[in-house]
Amino acid sequence: MILNLLAYIIIPGYTILFVKGYNWFTTNFSVIGNIIHRKDAFVLWGILVGAYFYYTLNAIVRRMKEKPGGTFLIPFSLGLLFCAITTPYLPDELPLKSFLHIIFAFLAAACLVFCLFLIIWQLWQTEPETYRPCMKALLGITAGSGFLLVLVGIVSSALEIFFTISTVILVRRLLRLLSQGEISCKKTAAENGTRH
Repeated sequence: MILNLLAYIIIPGYTILFVKGYNWFTTNFSVIGNIIHRKDAFVLWGILVGAYFYYTLNAIVRRMKEKPGGTFLIPFSLGLLFCAITTPYLPDELPLKSFLHIIFAFLAAACLVFCLFLIIWQLWQTEPETYRPCMKALLGITAGSGFLLVLVGIVSSALEIFFTISTVILVRRLLRLLSQGEISCKKTAAENGTRH
């Protein structure tokens, strides 16, 4: 229930409210998050999103029969997100730190996508029909993010909103599919046990 609230209401709502009053196509989270009265809101957004991904992805990996490669990317991505949020983005005043902020933010997202790809690929190999929609969704998220980047020419708030909300929902759906599979296996095992 809490994960549903986070995935479908709290994180999407907070992500959109965070950029309220700013143009989605001419600014981004880094610029908004380094405005004095928005710093705490930016840190809270990072904690909320980072904790959600960390908990949910680890729950997914725990439920998998065969562990995928690259699970170290889960805490690594969270660490990079923390570095991005705590490194100021003030290009005129702190150009080196601003450059590092961009690198940390990009690598955090790239590690998350790659980790998700490895997880979904592993699941898809065993149950292609069940997990094909998840693979298509991940490819769609990647393509949609690329399209927004090319369309606007910068990492915009529109891109960050799309990427955040879509990956949060995809991860929730993935965990639900795995949980349903576990329940189905237990029921089958129980039915087989009562027959013998």
